[in-house]
Amino acid sequence: MSIEVLLGLISLCTSLVAGVIGFGGGMLLVAILPAFLSPALVIPIHGITQIASNSSRMLFSLSHVRWSLFPKFFIGSVAGVVLFGYVLLNLPTTYVPIAIGVYMLLNLWSSHFAKFIKKFESYYLVGLLQTGLGLIVGAPGPIALSVLTKELKSKDEIIATSSMFMTISHLAKIPVFAVITSTLFESVELIIYMVIGSVLGSFIGTKLRLAANNEKLILVIKLLLTLLAIRMIVVVAL
Repeated sequence: MSIEVLLGLISLCTSLVAGVIGFGGGMLLVAILPAFLSPALVIPIHGITQIASNSSRMLFSLSHVRWSLFPKFFIGSVAGVVLFGYVLLNLPTTYVPIAIGVYMLLNLWSSHFAKFIKKFESYYLVGLLQTGLGLIVGAPGPIALSVLTKELKSKDEIIATSSMFMTISHLAKIPVFAVITSTLFESVELIIYMVIGSVLGSFIGTKLRLAANNEKLILVIKLLLTLLAIRMIVVVAL
């Protein structure tokens, strides 16, 4: 099996997970990609794939998107790209996997970190952090999702609106990484396979959402992400 087909199937599976429970797929994918791609390509290819995953998930639940929240998040996202993009231009990409791994472990298991994230209730700040931090770690985790869960009552509204936010965040990455990573344009075939896989995963995941047992799925994802995060840190450190 070629790497294109394999990563296409992996994209399908991770997008399916996100389609069912609303998060986890992006973090899972960004944890897997360093095993197949160079550090410089991990975040930009992940970003393109997640545009396909999140935008298709949003389209499959378009009537549930809370568009009134769009302006604040968009303005915050633009600010995040400018601020974190400047920082990224002055950092090497070799240790990106370590940053991703450490962030994932904190996001999953540190109660102090979780409490810190929950303090950012403003959608301006949520946009800045989610989009800006996404330039560095790829999948900023359920920053916006944690706020939406408090404000919205419908699971479909939460997932659809979060998908809209993440689409904006990942779209904002492309200009930055197009400048930084010239080899991105040499991976068109791989990107096509991963985009197709992501859209199919979103479609299947959306259909399965109401029938899935969320608690069991979330536990499996957390454990798997923990193992992958540890692996990423150890591989680069050694």
